[in-house]
Amino acid sequence: MKLGLSLPTAGTGVSPESIAKVAEEAERIGLASVWTFERLMNPVGGAIPIGGSDAVPLPDGYGSVWDPIETLAYLAARTRTITLGTCVVDALLHSPIVLARRLATLDRLSGGRVLAGVGVGWMSAEYEAAGVPEQQRGPRLGEHITAMRKAWGPDPVEHDGRFYRIAPSHVGPKPVRPDGVRLLAGSMAPAAIERAGRLGVGLLPIMMTWEMFDTAVSIFRAAADKAGHESLPIVVKVNGTVTAKATDVRDPLTGGVEQVLEDLDRVRGAGVDHVSWTMDSDPDEQLAVMADLLRGANA
Repeated sequence: MKLGLSLPTAGTGVSPESIAKVAEEAERIGLASVWTFERLMNPVGGAIPIGGSDAVPLPDGYGSVWDPIETLAYLAARTRTITLGTCVVDALLHSPIVLARRLATLDRLSGGRVLAGVGVGWMSAEYEAAGVPEQQRGPRLGEHITAMRKAWGPDPVEHDGRFYRIAPSHVGPKPVRPDGVRLLAGSMAPAAIERAGRLGVGLLPIMMTWEMFDTAVSIFRAAADKAGHESLPIVVKVNGTVTAKATDVRDPLTGGVEQVLEDLDRVRGAGVDHVSWTMDSDPDEQLAVMADLLRGANA
């Protein structure tokens, strides 16, 4: 079982040293992956979701979130084996060729260790600030992925689509793998999950309930099988932590080590072998608990 942990990249107390310390220790104890995320801003008064509703208050730390790709490029030089993941980059806030080149560069710097989780985001203010239309997000993401894959493929690269265009060009660098950077779709809606499977992109679902997890895996695998894609990865993201002691009330894949080990058996039974957790406590304490969990998972 592959286990991962998020990096401390949000808030005013973040430093290169604190980020590197966690990544290096995670690699030392045998964790499979470390993860960053993208947040452009923390609007004063709260964030309004696309489509309109009441403003959602965000954590104070979201006012200073280190860029995921630059952060992982730094860690590529500080680590040797651990997978470097994004959970997620909001792809539509970037042009396909720009994001493709940045991810390919990171992949080269890390020796092919990148797992790029991509999504469409949800905050109206970020779309406005990036100068990107909010409409047709699903189709845009599908074409965005297609255009990035073309940029990673043989030259000359060319794309002439509904939303994006790349004139016939030589585009580099290319990723380590001939098939490009490994991509995961940060999808929750059934249509988005189906699209990921159809496109041959891995899945990065957030663990909410067991029912939602089982449904997502079923939809994803059915779409992938229909499109002829085999062995697509699934990495489960847990917006919670593992604790040293058992808890009476908990969500799936959270709570004490023994409780989480039981949940991992269920995840493994669904054919998923990679799970990552948010870091909500002191990094040293969280890493110690993750070391205990890792020993139990691989016993």
